[in-house]
Amino acid sequence: MDRVPAANGLSFRVGFTGHSGHLTVEPLPPVDRPNRLHDLPDFILPPAFPEETPETIKEYVKEKHLLPRLDEDVFSPQNAGRQWEFDWFDRAEIQPEPSIPRSVIVPSWEVPFRRKKNGPDSQRWEPQSVEVDVSEVVLGTQDSGALPRIVGPAKDFVRGSINSRPFRPGGLDNADSLGKIYPDGACNGEWARGLLHGEAALILPPGFKDGPDLGNLKAHPLRWEVYENLTVERRAPDARLNELSVQFDDLFKKAWEDDVKISEEDGNVSGPEDQLDLPNESVQTETEVELVAVVDAFKKEPSILDEILTVESAESTSRSGDTDTGQRQNKEVWAVTGSTDEIIERFPELVPDMALDFPFELDPFQKEAIFYLERGKSVFVAAHTSAGKTVVAEYAFALASKHCTRAVYTAPIKTISNQKYRDFCGKFDVGLLTGDVSLRPEASCLIMTTEILRSMLYRGADIIRDIEWVIFDEVHYVNDVERGVVWEEVIIMLPRHINFVLLSATVPNTIEFADWIGRTKEKEIRVTGTTKRPVPLEHCLFYSGELYKICENEKMIPQGLKAAKDLHKIKNSPTVSGSGSYSGSSVANERAKRHESFSHAKQNKHAASQNAVNFSGANRGTQSGTSNNWGSRRSEASIWLSLINKLSKKSLLPVVIFCFSKNRCDKSADNLTGTDLTTSSEKSEIRVFCDKAFSRLKGSDRNLPQVVRVQGLLRRGIGVHHAGLLPIVKEVVEMLFCRGVVKILFSTETFAMGVNAPARTVVFDSLRKFDGKEFRQLLPGEYTQMAGRAGRRGLDKIGTVVVLCRDEIPEEKDLKHVIVGSATRLESQFRLTYIMILHLLRVEELKVEDMLKRSFAEFHAQKKLPEQQQLLMRKLAQPKKIVECIKGEPAIEDYYVMYSEAEKHSNMIIEAVMLSPASQQYLSPGRVVIVKSQLAQDHLLGAIVKTPSANYKQYLVLVLTPELPSILTSQSDSKDKKDVDFQVLVPKSRRGLQDEYCSTVTSRKGSGTVNIKLPYRGSASGVSYEVREVGNNEFLSICNKKIKIDQVRLLEEGSAGAFSSTVQQLSSLKSDGNKYPPALDPVKDLKLKNPDVVEVYYRWTNLLQKMSESKCHGCVKLEENIKLARELKRHKEEVNDLKFQMSDEALQQMPDFQGRIDVLKEIGCIDADLVVQLKGRVACEMNSGEELICTECLFENQLNDLEPEEAVAIMSAFVFQQRNTSEPSLTPRLAQAKKRLCDTAIRLGKLQAEFKVQVDPEEYARDNLKFGLVEVVYEWAKGTPFADICELTDVPEGMIVRTIVRLDETCREFRNAAAIMGNSALHKKMETASNAIKRDIVFAASLYITGV
Repeated sequence: MDRVPAANGLSFRVGFTGHSGHLTVEPLPPVDRPNRLHDLPDFILPPAFPEETPETIKEYVKEKHLLPRLDEDVFSPQNAGRQWEFDWFDRAEIQPEPSIPRSVIVPSWEVPFRRKKNGPDSQRWEPQSVEVDVSEVVLGTQDSGALPRIVGPAKDFVRGSINSRPFRPGGLDNADSLGKIYPDGACNGEWARGLLHGEAALILPPGFKDGPDLGNLKAHPLRWEVYENLTVERRAPDARLNELSVQFDDLFKKAWEDDVKISEEDGNVSGPEDQLDLPNESVQTETEVELVAVVDAFKKEPSILDEILTVESAESTSRSGDTDTGQRQNKEVWAVTGSTDEIIERFPELVPDMALDFPFELDPFQKEAIFYLERGKSVFVAAHTSAGKTVVAEYAFALASKHCTRAVYTAPIKTISNQKYRDFCGKFDVGLLTGDVSLRPEASCLIMTTEILRSMLYRGADIIRDIEWVIFDEVHYVNDVERGVVWEEVIIMLPRHINFVLLSATVPNTIEFADWIGRTKEKEIRVTGTTKRPVPLEHCLFYSGELYKICENEKMIPQGLKAAKDLHKIKNSPTVSGSGSYSGSSVANERAKRHESFSHAKQNKHAASQNAVNFSGANRGTQSGTSNNWGSRRSEASIWLSLINKLSKKSLLPVVIFCFSKNRCDKSADNLTGTDLTTSSEKSEIRVFCDKAFSRLKGSDRNLPQVVRVQGLLRRGIGVHHAGLLPIVKEVVEMLFCRGVVKILFSTETFAMGVNAPARTVVFDSLRKFDGKEFRQLLPGEYTQMAGRAGRRGLDKIGTVVVLCRDEIPEEKDLKHVIVGSATRLESQFRLTYIMILHLLRVEELKVEDMLKRSFAEFHAQKKLPEQQQLLMRKLAQPKKIVECIKGEPAIEDYYVMYSEAEKHSNMIIEAVMLSPASQQYLSPGRVVIVKSQLAQDHLLGAIVKTPSANYKQYLVLVLTPELPSILTSQSDSKDKKDVDFQVLVPKSRRGLQDEYCSTVTSRKGSGTVNIKLPYRGSASGVSYEVREVGNNEFLSICNKKIKIDQVRLLEEGSAGAFSSTVQQLSSLKSDGNKYPPALDPVKDLKLKNPDVVEVYYRWTNLLQKMSESKCHGCVKLEENIKLARELKRHKEEVNDLKFQMSDEALQQMPDFQGRIDVLKEIGCIDADLVVQLKGRVACEMNSGEELICTECLFENQLNDLEPEEAVAIMSAFVFQQRNTSEPSLTPRLAQAKKRLCDTAIRLGKLQAEFKVQVDPEEYARDNLKFGLVEVVYEWAKGTPFADICELTDVPEGMIVRTIVRLDETCREFRNAAAIMGNSALHKKMETASNAIKRDIVFAASLYITGV
């Protein structure tokens, strides 16, 4: 391209670079002056395309469009040599490829002065090629802000810091920021123009309190000139140079656009002169401006859920970086399922170099998952318990070790984390991160709870950069009401370089959940799994010592249930009633009450007292006295003995018995006092194991009643497992059960999720449970989760599930629903929390609205946004109709608003006013009324001529008809009223001459017949009229005026003079243009007593008065304009509704979000600009307790006057969770601190209720502050032995230990908060308190971690 002269003697040239043909501008030295730059090598790439000629163009068109050819995407050179199987009725089936290599060859870059020249002339530099890992060249973590993110200190590498910004979540747009950093003036260049003219400079960035002082800026002597329709040929050379030097970017942009847009009609390209000619921009219509504004809004919005608000062109359907061009798919489908046959057949070929070898044959779903893991895809595995989902997690660990990256395994509860740490320790480089334990955080495979991972994401831990896989175990835990939100937060906040491995039980909406994750993260999720159980299950009822099979292979067996019911009828018949151990059975509701009594009973922790416990609640019958209680205990024990003997004879041990109460587990185990199921060698093994496990406890802790009691049960092969046990005791029970020496295990349902320990048989003590709110039937998903523990893979051919029946047999429909019913769907439990809002507000570029949009609850609404956007575009692109007014400026919009509102009230007015008995007495001959037209599009002024009679059931009314039939009806217009003196109906005896309704000339009485043909039409005094029949519901208004009429002359004689006189009287009432006589007063005349009706009546009257004063009233084009206005309004409402549905205001939790923002502003956590303040940063540290109460407690210095022991005791209210406990005995200082904390909580609750947050102040304080362990923690911090503090409360030992362990984490959070506040005294106090509670059995190391 030739040189282009520019200002100041510079020259430049324009060329194309790269395969996409981008413009490049390179400055060149002037030709008339030598320059040393000529001596340097010209490192400019050659043109990407050769010069085109007519021959080359013809050849290209022929080859590209005329000759038949194969699909370039499918039959590319890279795919050459393959064999393709064609499905002529569908499409080509592409065979899977082997795993892609993890390293690629890329050129290395060097700075120019270090480049080594190659070649004879040493003028060319050829870059060196190096082999790098794929993870180094793919897109990794992105900072959430516009500024680069520095690496934090080493101590914050794993846990992160409140001073670090979170990484940008995957799925956000690629924009560097959300447009919140720069004001509008800084983005559009207006600031430069204003600055040159001497206006104030932009010195205050958003969120800053102050900016630099630039002094008084003076205007720069520069004149801006804006030209329209300016051509280069008409300007002087200097002007041309000025434009080229100042506006060359716009020039080339315009030239490029004009060069690309070739006119297809005339087939020629505009020349250079035409390119430089800038035509006038046409004025955009209102619709076009609005359309452009909407499109710009979508372009500026970076928080769109994976292309929901952007309509992609057809060319952009393939994702960047997807090397599998043969398997492209529509991005609308993110959850992908497919046939696995070929993967299974060719698995050794497709995955030749496995990262981990397994000593057994993999199942089909495991092979499919591993295949896609090798390809770097995210997978969702849904399978039954014990089906082998852990294999997929292990392979993800192996891949992370092979790729030198990290993998994170998250579990819903701490027990699973500890157990997985033990399982993986011998295979991988494993670390463990929980609330109280941090083991080897530098390991490549980290196991942690989901809350820990959420905290790392919010606090911007640098370790996130290294993570390649995150494994979510027990994903169906997202249904948990309290903690399910954590899963959604973590999934939303994970950066896009992290892949997912999701393991879940079988749920109905697996595809839906996977589609939400893929759509949120813009990742393809491969869904696999199996509904086949590795060990089939059979379901039985146990009743009266016998087992009755009711289901096998997911099919109900009615014969077994019928046999059990027949036996139940025989045993409960009058002939046998009262005999045996089943006498005195009660109905189901009494049984439920007994269950409830168990859930609230106090647990006895001593072995001696356990033997003497009262078992009245175990029997379902009504009993009284000691003998009956003893009989109840014997009856309960006989049931368990009968069941155990039956299972033992059928070789169905070991067995897990699920009881839905901690007390129930303990009492059931104590019923088996004479049962011993272990051999002498097993007893020895149990004794040795227990001695080793409990040897780490000090002497007094080894003799705790619970420890002694559980060891006695274990030696007989009986175990108990529930949350009330000490952690070390639970681990001993779990490990011995896994060894097979424990034959019977009484457990709550947490065992089914927290421990991977299958058994031969599973027994359900009941099919009802208390869920914290009410007693209810088990859900199918809960039953399936627990029943899945039956059947040991490789040991049992079939697993047995037994439902224990005592007094009644469950109904068939209930059993069918629980056993073979559909599992519980995955539902969103997403809710806003203050700590979530504060964490997101810390980073200006991450909005809380983004989190709300990406929640599973908003998934379906967000999924519909592309359709709504297209619909909105079509509606905005429709040409806007214009109302043509013949009276000047259109006012039909305002008139239609009044017309529409009056129409809403018309039906109510007609029913409540016109049809009321009070109004009927005013409908006498001569009364002026306003009537609907027959077309229901007009209102007519008229007078009643005749009341209903035997011949005529309706009123005869003379109405004035419009001159033009096109005049619009408006019910409201008929009620135009003007205040006039009120006229009452004068009694006949007091009437004067002017009050008579008949003219004095014809005062004779008529026959009452009607001789005119109805409807009777005519014209008098230039006005058209009509006599018609009118019903009660056709009166729109009863006026307070009456006229004189002559019924005989009007109806019998049809006198023209009488009609003329009547018409003149009616016309005289319209002397004020369109104003009709006012209506009767609703209170004085019509005697209306309903205030709502009276209010509507007056509102309607005012509307009609305003309508009558409008210039549109009575217009000949009113009907046409009203229709047009109705259409325009409907179109506007549809557009506004679509905009609202696509806006943030339509989010379900947006009102709650606004209320919580107001609360945070009120208490000082954020300022008016939503900038997080010091109090907000302190609140971000509070994860274990309610953040607002904890923060207010610190800022009100409520802990300053307390000793460390007292402070940590009162802080236990933040973490203790059990509701019903014995009342603690508190010291005066602790009682005062308790009162202060309660007052703070109630004050915060009232503040939230004031700002429309759905919170009850009293309930808010009760739910977040539980003082049941204040005395216990206080004595523990003072050094009291654990056995002694257990005597102070009825709370189980396990709950005490769990609370104190969580309390240590709370002390650490308060210590960090004190550092932020600069409160050194509080910091030291929290350290002292933490050291005081960290001792003995409470902080004994886990057996899973240290081993036995």
